[in-house]
Amino acid sequence: MIDRRLLTNIDWTLMGLAVAISLVGILNIYSASSSFDISGSPYYIKQLYWLCFGLGVSAGVCSVDYRLLEDFSWWLYGFMVFLLLLVLFFGRTSMGATRWLNLGFFSMQPSEPMKIVIIITLAHFFNIFRPDDGMTVRDLLFPLTILAIPALLIMKQPDLGTAVLVILVALSMMMYVGLRVSTIVTFVLVTIPLVWLGWEKFLRPYQKNRVLDFLHPERSRLGSGYHIIQSKIAVGSGGALGKGFVQGTQSQLRFLPEQHTDFAFSVFAEEWGFLGCLVIIALYFSLILWGLNIARRCNDRFGALLAVGVTAMLFWHMVINMGMVIGMFPVVGVPLPFFSYGGTSMITSMIGIGILHNISMRRIMF
Repeated sequence: MIDRRLLTNIDWTLMGLAVAISLVGILNIYSASSSFDISGSPYYIKQLYWLCFGLGVSAGVCSVDYRLLEDFSWWLYGFMVFLLLLVLFFGRTSMGATRWLNLGFFSMQPSEPMKIVIIITLAHFFNIFRPDDGMTVRDLLFPLTILAIPALLIMKQPDLGTAVLVILVALSMMMYVGLRVSTIVTFVLVTIPLVWLGWEKFLRPYQKNRVLDFLHPERSRLGSGYHIIQSKIAVGSGGALGKGFVQGTQSQLRFLPEQHTDFAFSVFAEEWGFLGCLVIIALYFSLILWGLNIARRCNDRFGALLAVGVTAMLFWHMVINMGMVIGMFPVVGVPLPFFSYGGTSMITSMIGIGILHNISMRRIMF
């Protein structure tokens, strides 16, 4: 049974911000995909379905006390690691990457819900382990192991963008818990040789090209640097007020690759200009600040850690995707939450909103 008191504590601000961004995203997907010759339901209709389904999932997450997630954290973690292992052996390969599991009636990308599960697992660990004056390197060995297993499996797919996101979310939670200065210095010193080792031994040629294209996009204008060059042209050509809805030349003439998914923000920037971008960025930052406010007001440590983790996930998605499309970061497959086309991304983001909503409603009652 759902406690009726919860219905009086609905966080309309949180839901309103998420739905507003999603609806603008659907309009943008309509424009981005209007020049496509596709069969079946258009992308924007499918995204609307995913939004409605995501709201239902979010409501379901709200109906269960978030503190029960702590009891099932290790089971969820083990299950998601198992799915990531299945991807390596039985996953569907597309464009050189094996990231999807075919479950019959739909396909699933396990790396997406893994973002939520790693937040729940680390929140459970840090709720039990409470260092008095910041964590030492030894204190971090176990949580880093928890992080390394899914991160390495995701890199193996390969999906460097999602792996980096999982790592950034985990590091954000560790910083919230508290690190000693000596721990941060040690981490920086260890990271430098690890980055070199990763570049030399683990990154694939196309991943290295993305980094090199980030530094020098003109080195391959019609090859690996094409994405970022066209994206920067689209963003820059929008000017102050944009070219108008469905009037963007880069998207309508299909110069811009992946324009309804990873580069959806480039389409929006071209059509709505700098002013429109400011509105969307304001909506996102309002959502981030509201999530941090929920964490600040939470009555228990586990809930606060969950709220910080979910907020960090949304924040890093936004920063990496927007930075990518304007040339501040290398091109990686990171969608813009609620805005880019994709069912798995929408559901994962809505689960995150459901967790935040859950914490926000129950902080008043307990």
